Amino acid sequence: MIELEEYRLRLNALSAPLAELREALNIDAALENIETLEAESAKDGFWDDLANSQKVLQQIKQLRNKVEKFETLSRDIEDTLTLCLMAIEEEEDSLTEEVCENLNSVESTLEEMRLSTLLSGEYDGNNAIISFQAGAGGTEAQDWAEMLYRMYTRWAERHGYTYKILDYLDGEEAGIKSASILIEGENAYGYLKSEMGVHRLVRISPFDSSGRRHTSFAAIEVMPEIDETIEIDIRDEDLRVDTYRSGGAGGQHVNKTDSAVRITHIPTGIVVACQNERSQHQNRDVAMRMLKSKLIEIKERENLERIEDIKGEQKKIEWGSQIRSYVFMPYTLVKDTRTNFENGNVNAVMDGDIDGFINAYLKMRALEEK
Repeated sequence: MIELEEYRLRLNALSAPLAELREALNIDAALENIETLEAESAKDGFWDDLANSQKVLQQIKQLRNKVEKFETLSRDIEDTLTLCLMAIEEEEDSLTEEVCENLNSVESTLEEMRLSTLLSGEYDGNNAIISFQAGAGGTEAQDWAEMLYRMYTRWAERHGYTYKILDYLDGEEAGIKSASILIEGENAYGYLKSEMGVHRLVRISPFDSSGRRHTSFAAIEVMPEIDETIEIDIRDEDLRVDTYRSGGAGGQHVNKTDSAVRITHIPTGIVVACQNERSQHQNRDVAMRMLKSKLIEIKERENLERIEDIKGEQKKIEWGSQIRSYVFMPYTLVKDTRTNFENGNVNAVMDGDIDGFINAYLKMRALEEK
């Protein structure tokens, strides 16, 4: 019964942070916006401008999701408190475990939603494009790049996001040399931007017959997907466009024609590629969106006034600047060098359990900005 009293106190203590969360999420404003946008969608001629209509419907969906998630949390807290009070009144110790589980769940959801309010960047709500690049080390590094690829796709699946392969270059014996994927979902970029940098692996290599320990590196780049409404002036003479035959993961259309496109932005040295669409024209469109996204990401990260201020050497990721180490041997530990957050369950991390690292980074950035 003492446990239930403690749970009751914890549940009552959630009232203030829940009210603060409602204000931070602007729930009242969201409800008004939903009403306004739904009225707009009901007007004659709404579908005449297809691009605008789709944008309005997407806004309605995102606002509804936010409101529904908050309202579900509020109900779950209220229901858990009711269950706790009933268990105390009727002295039902058998309900203690259920109350505890529900309480931990609502506290976790509340913290997750509170952290989402820290995503205040201009592009934080956008989809994310993640690029993987194996470091020096041949097969071992390429295998590591593929392990990271799997980790982030598992993370996406855990959160109900979808992902799409944009470019995929197989390794010579195993793994991948490079790849790019689009992760689609609300706040995908806001969460994943913390993952940009060099990731370091320490393990006994399965490719070394002597069973020696190896250290490998792979670089992760993350950029927001930029929609066509954002205008960026890129001169044709600043681009080098190469076409080649697609290869790797992609489907039946791959390897049939020289439809893959690689674009180099000459002033900055940025290179983007896409091979997974069905035509050269479609691949070029996607690659151009990737280039614009990369230029926007660098501009924001470097606090530059103009796209033209970007210099090639500023965008490079150096192999010595790892953000996180993944140690499989002689012990198991994943540790972030920026926040010092760590997790000893390396297998869970590789299965996509990286929220602890993302949340620690968001908290650190919030403190820095105060």
